[in-house]
Amino acid sequence: MLSITQEMRYRMSTINHAKRFGVQRAAADCHASPASIYRWIKMYEKGERKIEALGKKSRKPKSSPNAHTAEEIKLIKDMRRRNPNIGLQDLWLRLQRRGYKRTMQGLAKVLRRLKLPTDPKSRPSPTCKINKPYEQMDYPGQRVQIDVKYVPKECLSLQYIEKYDSTELYQYTAIDEYSRYRILCGYREHNTYSSSLFLCQVVSAFRTLGIEVECVQTDNGMEFTKSFIANNKNNHSMFEITAKRLGVKLKRIKPHTPKHNGKVERSHREDQKLFYSEVVRLGRLIVNEDDFKRRLKRHQDRGNDRPMRPLGYLSPKQYLRQYFSTKRKEAKEK
Repeated sequence: MLSITQEMRYRMSTINHAKRFGVQRAAADCHASPASIYRWIKMYEKGERKIEALGKKSRKPKSSPNAHTAEEIKLIKDMRRRNPNIGLQDLWLRLQRRGYKRTMQGLAKVLRRLKLPTDPKSRPSPTCKINKPYEQMDYPGQRVQIDVKYVPKECLSLQYIEKYDSTELYQYTAIDEYSRYRILCGYREHNTYSSSLFLCQVVSAFRTLGIEVECVQTDNGMEFTKSFIANNKNNHSMFEITAKRLGVKLKRIKPHTPKHNGKVERSHREDQKLFYSEVVRLGRLIVNEDDFKRRLKRHQDRGNDRPMRPLGYLSPKQYLRQYFSTKRKEAKEK
């Protein structure tokens, strides 16, 4: 059903004014030309005195001298049917060899009007590798990602460099894949001993929250494993021995594939933006190891209270509370 627009009401009121006071006065009062008023009256009479007849008519031409001819349409359809997987540019080039003189933009417009694909997606080869969907965790502690971030040298004060005679400082990060709850700690050394200490801290911290860590996922760095440098397969690193003692399963990602540890890598990018960049901007450089650990703990607490979109705009702490609350309700119902 045609809706009555403001333009239709204006024309109707102009016609009524013209019937009452005449066309010339209506033209002066309603700011319309007499010819337009006569035309509107004719449209109104022809449309069986319905206000819908006063609507604006389409000004689109019935035909265009530059429109594609029937021969060109047939050529395009035949070429697309014989070559269903080629792109728009290749299709246009093949049509040009057969006498097609139009532009590529004109060809794309005709293809859309004919509901033919402009850039079809070809079927992947049977031998093409298909990425598997990432496994989603079902409960906290099911898998925890651990990685190490190098602290930028710009964040270290001259006092720190003179005290330790070094420009090296490392941030160890553990993130629970289910809740995104993070544990951070800083170390001056980057080895299996520091990694084993951090693993003990992670297991203890999650245990205080009522979470048992089942699996830890790391990359293949020498701070976690000796598998790429040891001749004997049974020559385990201190980190691997500590994990076995704590009853934690270890999982290593594919070499040179940091995206498999994507959650912890993404959190490191946020650390760079929200923590280390601010340290440099405000000029509050790190003066010693204890100062770094203290700041890192505050940053950890802020991050665990920060709402996240993957968690439905809940913070990791709120998400864990929601999980345990749901489990308690289910236990009471049983």
